[in-house]
Amino acid sequence: MINAKKKNTFLSFRIGKETFAVSVAKVLEVLEKQYITEVPNVPDYIEGVINFRGKIIPVIDTRLKFRLPKRAEGEKYVVIVFDLNVEGKKMLIGAMADSVHDVISFDETSIMDVPEMGYSYNTDFLLGMLKNETSFTMILDIDKVFSKEEVSLLQQTGSETHDIHAETELVEAVEKPTTKGKKNKQST
Repeated sequence: MINAKKKNTFLSFRIGKETFAVSVAKVLEVLEKQYITEVPNVPDYIEGVINFRGKIIPVIDTRLKFRLPKRAEGEKYVVIVFDLNVEGKKMLIGAMADSVHDVISFDETSIMDVPEMGYSYNTDFLLGMLKNETSFTMILDIDKVFSKEEVSLLQQTGSETHDIHAETELVEAVEKPTTKGKKNKQST
């Protein structure tokens, strides 16, 4: 939540031509381009999963989630790892962004309200907009970007993939020949 008494600190990043910002308190890490394991039968905006500090977490293609033009094949990106709390459910997700810009600080008086976009458009995930010289930075409430149903799906994606990886590791361990009892040969 934004605090009017002190400056708020946000990480700004680009997705397509647009600039977004999110509270640094929600950001765990920014990772360079990662190998992402694809998961079948998930919505288009779920790119797949990655290993983050020993945990399997889902990765979201933010361009698709926000209905922006798709990233070109081979185009660079970063993965921002967020700590979400949606309706009491805590989880980690990775979100693809084109680049990370700056850590910015500002007070609440600098934030402009989000304009009405029509009856059917939900802007709850936007805390407001910060005016720049020629454009705006959209301030995200990352906990509200995903619905309860989407969070449930993301949690299932990570846990199902974790089960698959655990089974794969077990099979590899059983099939892998052991080298116990063999002596290393040294060349003379």
